[in-house]
Amino acid sequence: MLQIPKFLQSSTQCLHPPTLQPPLPILQVPGVPTSSSFPSIKQCCKLSRRELAIRSNSLLLLLLGSQSIEAFLPSKAEAEEDVVDAGSNAQEQSSNATPTCGDKSPTKRAFLDISIDGAPVGRIVIGIQEDDAPVGAARFRNLVSGAAGVSYRRKEFVKITPNYVQHGGVRSYGVDAELAKSTGSSLEVDKLTEEWESLYEKCPGIKNKAGTVGIIVRDPSKPPPKIKLVARKGKLEIDQEEVGTAPNGTEFVISTKDSPELDASTLVVGRVLEGMEVVERLGQVKTVQENTSSPYFRVAKLIGDKRAVVAERGFNRPYAKVVVTNCGLIQ
Repeated sequence: MLQIPKFLQSSTQCLHPPTLQPPLPILQVPGVPTSSSFPSIKQCCKLSRRELAIRSNSLLLLLLGSQSIEAFLPSKAEAEEDVVDAGSNAQEQSSNATPTCGDKSPTKRAFLDISIDGAPVGRIVIGIQEDDAPVGAARFRNLVSGAAGVSYRRKEFVKITPNYVQHGGVRSYGVDAELAKSTGSSLEVDKLTEEWESLYEKCPGIKNKAGTVGIIVRDPSKPPPKIKLVARKGKLEIDQEEVGTAPNGTEFVISTKDSPELDASTLVVGRVLEGMEVVERLGQVKTVQENTSSPYFRVAKLIGDKRAVVAERGFNRPYAKVVVTNCGLIQ
């Protein structure tokens, strides 16, 4: 009769113990998962010292790892405090945020009737925002309504670019200046420039967005004044000679697209409420091609050739005659 080897007898005894004993209770450690890879050690099973050492060391490492992880994890109270702090910080940031400009409702409504080469093309309705720029809005309102003694009526658009169209305003000399002077109106640009400077620092981002209307208060392309020596009362004095003419505070632009290049020269006073298709129609009028990239123009401009100055004035001028046939306030 075959005899079972001794090492198989020991294994069979472990698989089929003669007497069943209740298993030892398993220690439940929070954060440590229990799985079949770590079976409970029964008294009937004979494990070597090496196996016992490996299993005990593995269990110890799991215990230490769970404790270290719990040390880094925030408690429930700390998590709630973090959520409260984040909400308060967000409220502080929103309260300290810079106020938005140009989003207020218009206080007055004005209209411009436009014609191209004598053919009417439609009406543009503009909402004047007196809350953001009271000085500039008052200037634009008085010129539209005629309260300044002179108005934009029968005045032309002098510049058309892909991003905006520019109206020539009224003249600060001749008949226009005399009419404005008779009503006590001022066409000076100083107060407009001060208001533009304050709004430029107060309002971040692009000011001249698509559909906005703004008064030109300075010319960013104007060269700096030339310094020269002047003899006065037998003494030589240093004087500054202005090059070119500064805007008189009556020219305005209507942006067909976002025009950040206008932010350094234009005070926004309103926005188009109706007739944006008319503005886009003006933007499609053919104009004199700009030639500032020509090397001949650059050299002539650098040496101060007057022909370059005259040519530059003609860039982007419309071939057609674009006129404001009528304008006023809407009650």
